Amino acid sequence: MKESFLHKKLEERKAEQAYRTLRLPDGKADFCSNDYLGIIHQGLIEANTTAAATPLLHGSGGSRLLAGNYSRIEQLEKMLATFHEAPAGLAFNSGYDANLGLLSCVPQRGDTVLYDTLSHASLRDGLRLSFAQAFAFEHNDLHALEKRLQAATGNIFVVTESVFSMDGDQAPLEAMVRLCKQYEANLIVDEAHATGVIGEQGEGLVQHLGLQQACFARIHTFGKAVGCHGAVILGSETLRQFLINFSRPFIYTTALPESSVAAIQTAYGLFPAMHSARKQLQQLVQLFQQASLPFEKLRSDTPIQVVIIPGNDQVKAIAGRLQAAHLDVRPILYPTVPKGSERLRIVLHAFNTVDEVNQLIHLLTASASPAH
Repeated sequence: MKESFLHKKLEERKAEQAYRTLRLPDGKADFCSNDYLGIIHQGLIEANTTAAATPLLHGSGGSRLLAGNYSRIEQLEKMLATFHEAPAGLAFNSGYDANLGLLSCVPQRGDTVLYDTLSHASLRDGLRLSFAQAFAFEHNDLHALEKRLQAATGNIFVVTESVFSMDGDQAPLEAMVRLCKQYEANLIVDEAHATGVIGEQGEGLVQHLGLQQACFARIHTFGKAVGCHGAVILGSETLRQFLINFSRPFIYTTALPESSVAAIQTAYGLFPAMHSARKQLQQLVQLFQQASLPFEKLRSDTPIQVVIIPGNDQVKAIAGRLQAAHLDVRPILYPTVPKGSERLRIVLHAFNTVDEVNQLIHLLTASASPAH
């Protein structure tokens, strides 16, 4: 079998200093995972899972429409809808599946989808599978969004993230809701990086702002601060039934097993009360934001902190120095981000210490020295 075409593309990646490899954790201070509250780090789900009289199954036996539906997963969906103040919810196997499943089937031919240019790859991939026309608007630019809304046709959908995964900033949701009402557009918000972190109970930015009734759909994922796996799409009961009937990633995927559903239920019994962890996170965020660095640092009030270091080779070199000092900071390279905006994506956690953050700041400052 000839694989020269594969080798050619891989060599191009290497030449661009963009070649990706897998690595195993090796005991460094964690500044890269999405385990914001430390639920995984501290083993909280395992420690708070009560042994069931009947062992939890690790397989569901099929898709939800065949053999894979069961009472616990429907109970989960009702619990999630109640907690997030939505009429209904439908569970998906991951946040990627949820975004793909929602955007590939809901917007129809003749409809218009407007999405923030920094929207996650899963949202964009869902739009690629949709028959609707889709247009990006400049990041968090309300004027650009309104211009797009004025030209939109059919049913209009506006897609954004509440907290952006690569910049750590927040969408101007209140203003976006006003625009959506003015132009009769349907707002879809991906809450992946806000779930567990934003709000008194970690309920997410939409509820924190009291905008849950203004959203057509919300996506909450469980692989970040919630500390397990899976996702839910929240919306009306009509939307739930539509997804059951038309969302291919839901219809043709084996359902989450009982063990996964139980983990989600346990996590939702934990993170709403983790007030001290969220307070610790905010203190570390403030510490890092107040630091003076020799590189551009994006404004962010969330655990995602970004230091811009243009060039794949340069950002990889500085990440390597941090790794050598036992700080697990990963570079984000082109083409994941646009050329010239390569960065260190630094993730703060409730279990990080002030000393670790100060060490990180010191090493970043030293990395700009000619001696390096």
